[in-house]
Amino acid sequence: MSVKHIAWPDKILQEPFTREKEHFVANLLSWFEEHGRDLPWRQTRDPYKILVSELMLQQTQVSRILEYYPRFLEKFPDFATLAHATEEEVIAAWEGLGYYNRARNFHKLAIEITEKYAGQFPRDKETILTLPGIGEYTAGAVLTFALGIRAPIVDTNVDRVISRVFLSQKDLRSFTTKGQKEKVLWIISEALLPEEHFWEFNQAIMDFGAMQCTAKPHCDTCPMKLACVYYKQHSITRFFKK
Repeated sequence: MSVKHIAWPDKILQEPFTREKEHFVANLLSWFEEHGRDLPWRQTRDPYKILVSELMLQQTQVSRILEYYPRFLEKFPDFATLAHATEEEVIAAWEGLGYYNRARNFHKLAIEITEKYAGQFPRDKETILTLPGIGEYTAGAVLTFALGIRAPIVDTNVDRVISRVFLSQKDLRSFTTKGQKEKVLWIISEALLPEEHFWEFNQAIMDFGAMQCTAKPHCDTCPMKLACVYYKQHSITRFFKK
C-alpha cells in the first residue's frame, strides 16, 4: 500500500492505510517478541539511564555503547553526580565516543535538572524539549521508555522502515524539502503507534530497522514483505544483484 499523494494529515487514517496499519503493528510486535535485542538500557525506566543510552547511541554503534554505558553509569550514576562533576571529567568519561557536544549538553542538562527541577526529570514534552541537547526523537524516547507516556519516535532506522513499507518512490520524489518528508514520517509514526504496548512498538521498529530492514534489506525473510511498497516495487533478484 502506498499512501500516495493524500492530503497530510487529513487522510492518513483512512483506507487503505488503516488496514495496513493493523497488519504492520501485529507483525512487528510478533517479530520483536522473537528477535528483539536484549540491551541493558531496556531493563530500566530511569530517565537518567535512558538518556545516557539515547545520547550515546546518537552517531554511535550499539556494540560500542555496550562497553561505554556501564562505565559511564559507574562513574556518574545519576543527575546529581553528573551535575557536580566538571566538564573536563565528563568529557574524559566520554572519550572515544566522539561528538563531544553530546557530553557537554548532557552535563548542562544534569545541572538544569538538579538546580531547576530539584533532580526530578520533567514529564511533559514541551518542557523536555527546552533541555540542552534534546530534540524531538530524544524527547519521544524518554517519554516512552522512561516515563511510560505514549509518544512517537523517528530516528534513522524508523525513517527507513516507514519510508520503505508505506511510501512509494513517487511519494518520496514528491517531497521538495527534507522537512516535508520528516513531517510526514512523524505523522505516520504517530498514526502507527498503538494505544497500548507503545513501549514495545517503539523498541521494535528501531530493532526492525537495525536488524531486518537494513541499508541492504533482508526482504526474503521479512514478515512485512506482502504489504511493503518497497518490496512490491523491487524484485528479489534486484535486491541481491551484485
